[in-house]
Amino acid sequence: MTTSPCAILSVVNCSVSFGAKKPRVVDSVSFDLHPHEVLGLVGESGCGKTTLSRAIMGLQAAQNGGVVLLGTDLTKQTAGQVRKSRSAMQMIFQDPYASLNPRMTVFDMLCEPLRFHHKIPRADCPREIANLLERVGLDSASMRKFPHEFSGGQRQRIAIARALAVRPKLIIADEPVSALDVSVQAQILNLLSDLRKDIGLAMLFISHDLSVVGYISDRIAVMFKGKIVEIGSCDEVFKAPLHPYTQALLAAIPVADPDHSYTAPLPPAFTDQTSPRGINSGCPYAARCHYAISECFKNIPVLEPISSGEAHQAACIRKRELKLF
Repeated sequence: MTTSPCAILSVVNCSVSFGAKKPRVVDSVSFDLHPHEVLGLVGESGCGKTTLSRAIMGLQAAQNGGVVLLGTDLTKQTAGQVRKSRSAMQMIFQDPYASLNPRMTVFDMLCEPLRFHHKIPRADCPREIANLLERVGLDSASMRKFPHEFSGGQRQRIAIARALAVRPKLIIADEPVSALDVSVQAQILNLLSDLRKDIGLAMLFISHDLSVVGYISDRIAVMFKGKIVEIGSCDEVFKAPLHPYTQALLAAIPVADPDHSYTAPLPPAFTDQTSPRGINSGCPYAARCHYAISECFKNIPVLEPISSGEAHQAACIRKRELKLF
């Protein structure tokens, strides 16, 4: 198993399925995440983003591959060892209404990780919790309240504070703003961006919205049917996409201009002929691709750059000849 020596997180050939005879929900996914970097993972609903994040956290068993955090392969650790490793990696879940225990006050939710991971005496927790709440934009009086007393945006701030309580080096944010109003989304995105700069966090930011991912990320990985089909810097992916699916996602971003016309081809609607996930031959996107040729249905494309040494990669056999921008 090959990993980058400077990466804080390396996912190597990770595969997940929900049964021996079921198709893979995550299919041989590999990527590196470096210190202080935000990697955006984007794709349509059902492509495997959340399942991948849960496999990285150890909340979902991976059938193959490895998850290397700070040089340690978590898939080879015992449950107790993984629990200790979790202090370096925390997760912010999508739904702030479901991710917080309704029977616990904010104080109890934040005190628990402080005492478990850092052995902070309970008497010192109020000061630590007040600092955490201030960092996420809430006042210290909030620590005595229950989740139902807060709005959705405030609950997500509490979830962020809970993740920060163990002083992680990496945060996995799984659609952290999709359940919030647009104005609140901007506040949470700005908060995450500020925390990344102030604390030096690395982040895997998961979303189905390319415009949101582009705002906060350094690099973007595009996922389709359990596979990463393109990965590169924000500028590369937005200005010079290499994969037709990325082009379709970019073309679907709404533009606040009534005179704007969409010139890039949009993907056709799903039909019964659309190739299912887990297909053993051919590109998984071929049945929806405007540029597909006969070879696309026969050979599985490899995620690789156009030329050696480049960081921008795509899994498309025609990436060297297509001009998608």
